[in-house]
Amino acid sequence: MISQSYVDDLLVEQRQFFRTGKTLDISFRIKQLKRLKACVIRYEKEIEEALTKDLGRHIAEAYFCDIGTLILEINETIKGLGKWAKPETHFSGLTCFPSIITKVYKMPYGNTLIISPFNFPFTLSIGVLIPAIAGGNTAVIKASSKSMHSTALLKKMIADLFPEKYVAVLDGGHDVADMCLDAGFDKIFYTGSPKVGKHVMEMASKNLTPVALELGGENGNWCIVRKDADLRDAARKISFFKMLNSGQICININQVAVASEVAESFLEILKIEFERQIGKYALTNGEYPHLINQGAYDKCEKECNEYKDRVIYGGKGDRQTLKFEPTIIYPCKTTDSIVNHELFNPLLPVVPYKDSEIDSLLDTIAKREHGLALYIFTKNINWAKKVMSSSQFGGGCINEVCLHMMVKGVPFGGTGHSGMGAYHGKWGFMEFTHPCSVLIGSNHFNLPLREHPYKDIKLKMIKMFEK
Repeated sequence: MISQSYVDDLLVEQRQFFRTGKTLDISFRIKQLKRLKACVIRYEKEIEEALTKDLGRHIAEAYFCDIGTLILEINETIKGLGKWAKPETHFSGLTCFPSIITKVYKMPYGNTLIISPFNFPFTLSIGVLIPAIAGGNTAVIKASSKSMHSTALLKKMIADLFPEKYVAVLDGGHDVADMCLDAGFDKIFYTGSPKVGKHVMEMASKNLTPVALELGGENGNWCIVRKDADLRDAARKISFFKMLNSGQICININQVAVASEVAESFLEILKIEFERQIGKYALTNGEYPHLINQGAYDKCEKECNEYKDRVIYGGKGDRQTLKFEPTIIYPCKTTDSIVNHELFNPLLPVVPYKDSEIDSLLDTIAKREHGLALYIFTKNINWAKKVMSSSQFGGGCINEVCLHMMVKGVPFGGTGHSGMGAYHGKWGFMEFTHPCSVLIGSNHFNLPLREHPYKDIKLKMIKMFEK
C-alpha cells in the first residue's frame, strides 16, 4: 500500500541522488538511454502481450505505436544529446564590459514526476522518461491502474534497470497521483484529460512547480473534408485512424465535417473502407482492439444509444469482450452534445456543411476550446496551409492523419485546453531543462560608469553604449 510518507521518502532519496551531480554527466545520461533501449528490445514480446491483454492491441500496432516509436525516440535523443546539452556562448556586449563571455547552461529541473495514462502505457511513460533522463533529471512515473498488465510490466522493467533513487514506478489511482502532487517535485509532466489537467495545475501551483500538460481538448479534434477532396483517400485514412486503439487516442478524430455536396458519396466509401480494413464483423476480428474497461464500454454504448436514430453504420458492441463497432452517426449538428466533448471511443459523428460556408464552420471551431489536432482533406493546399497557419491547435495534417507526431525533430504538444509544453527529440530535452545564464566577469579594466556618483559624462557614455 502506497502512503504519503512512502512517496515523500522516495522523493527525499531521489533528491539526495540528484545532489550527487551524477546525472549532470552527459555520458552517464547516454549510457542510461542505451540501457533503456536495450530493455525495450529485450521485453518486446512481453510488451506486446501486455498491450493485447489491456487493450486488445495487435502486435503490429504494438510495434509501430509503442516499441518502434520508443526505439526511434531513444536513437534520436542519443544522437542529438551532446549538441542539445552543450552550453551556449554569447558575447556579453559593450554594456557589460569588461566581461566578454556569457554562458547559457541547460540545467535539469531535478526531480520530475511523470503521470501517464492507460491508452499508450509504454509510449506515454517511457516516451516521457527519455527526455527526463536526457535532461539530467531523476523521475517517478505514476502509471495508470487501468492498464494493469502494462503497468505491472513497466514496474518490472524499470526496477530491473534503475535503482529507485534514480527512476521509480508507482501504481495506483487518483489517490496516489495526489500523493505525488503533494510531495513537491521540481517538474510535472501529465498526460490525460483537461479536467484532471486543471487539478494537476492547481496542485502544482502550491509549490510553483512548472508543468507540461498533454491533453485531448474539451471538444475533441476536427477533421474537415472539402468537396474537392479525394474522398476515397480521405475515407481510407479516417477509417484506419478511428479504429486504431478503438478511438482511445488523444489526437484521434472526434468528429468529421464533410461538405454536404459530397457527404452521401463520402459516407458510402467510408463504410466500404471500414469493412475492407476490419471486415464485416469487427467484433469477432482478432485485430480489432477493445475499450479499456467496463466503464468506458458503458459510456460508449450509452452515448451511441442516445443517437441510435442517426446511426447509419455499426452501433453494436460486445460487453464481454469490451469491443464496440466503429460507428458512424449522421447527420449531426455542431450544437449536438456528441460533438462538444472528447469521445475517446470508436463513435464517429459526421457533420454536414455547405462547402461555400466553410468560413462559418471554421469560425465555429475557432470559438471553441483549442483541440490537440486538426485534419483537413482538400486539393487546395494553399487554402489548407492558410487555415493551418492561422488556427489555434496542437498539430495536424493536410490530406493525412496522425503522422505529424511521427516526424523526427518536430514538437508534439497542445495549446489552451489541449495542453501546454511540447516534447519529442530536442523539444523534449528543452521541456525537461531550464536555461541558466552565467556572465563571466573580470577584475581588469573595470569602468566606474555604474557606480556613484553619477556625473554627466557617465550618463553620456551609458547612452552611447546603449544605443
